Amino acid sequence: MASRQELSAFLASIERKAFKQALFAVRDEDAALDVVQDAMMKLAEKYAENPAGEWPMLFQRILQNVIHDHFRRQKVRNLWTTLLSSLAPRNEDDDRDPLEILDAEGHLGQAESAGTEAERAQIMRIIEEEVARLPARQREAFLMRYWQDLDVAETASAMGCSEGSVKTHCSRATHTLAAALKARGISL
Repeated sequence: MASRQELSAFLASIERKAFKQALFAVRDEDAALDVVQDAMMKLAEKYAENPAGEWPMLFQRILQNVIHDHFRRQKVRNLWTTLLSSLAPRNEDDDRDPLEILDAEGHLGQAESAGTEAERAQIMRIIEEEVARLPARQREAFLMRYWQDLDVAETASAMGCSEGSVKTHCSRATHTLAAALKARGISL
């Protein structure tokens, strides 16, 4: 049985990657933060008593379910908003502020030239754009395998599919990313 400190340390260690994964899926910073918070709360509420070794897989599955729930709620909300918007007056202003992008890279404490840092930030932005363009299942498999460092079996379990499907999704994702990055002049 794990302690509260172990759970807190686990959640702190995965929060940044989980946020990026949710951001790629929902494409909205505020919604991604909500998704990650909901997933963390569900893990803490329902699975805190489980052994710490089970948390990574449980969290991935919970995160994917919360993302799917987000899209289900959004679909229903959009339906009702569309239906009710015909009753609303047309002179309302949209006062929403544009989303700000969080700095996703941690600083390693190394001194870099401004040019090198700008180049790295530009390449990371391009890679993130291309990952975001992947089909949902390919993106999900790619992020779990290569970002979260889950093995094929763990990824298959978290995605609710076969190991062969995970391998296919990852292969397609890497080929698509490689071609897209090469077309944009980036060779890794």
